[in-house]
Amino acid sequence: MYARDDAATADMWQRLPGGDHVDAAAESFRMLADPTRIRLLWLLCGAELDVGELATAVGAARPAVSQHLAKLRMTGLVSTRRDGRRALYRARGGHVRRLLAESVEAADHHLTGRPDHP
Repeated sequence: MYARDDAATADMWQRLPGGDHVDAAAESFRMLADPTRIRLLWLLCGAELDVGELATAVGAARPAVSQHLAKLRMTGLVSTRRDGRRALYRARGGHVRRLLAESVEAADHHLTGRPDHP
């Protein structure tokens, strides 16, 4: 579905991305190395939510959720908008949703032993 390693794009994988791109990608992966952040981002892929709604959904304290959201926002994985006094958060675009979905799908393959996609 999202495979990019077919013959037409194999050449792309032979050229390393620029240093700034690698650093930004590594920082995004560091942000996703926390289970709470994965859960938050998962919820934000499907809806626009505020801190209170997210805290309730993941069973974490509001201050902790706020700190997680600040880190996700800093790395560009989450965006925010104001609605009166509330700040509403959401996943930032299709790339973020696909990255998260592929990560969870890869984990599923690992955990269940299902074969990888070609």
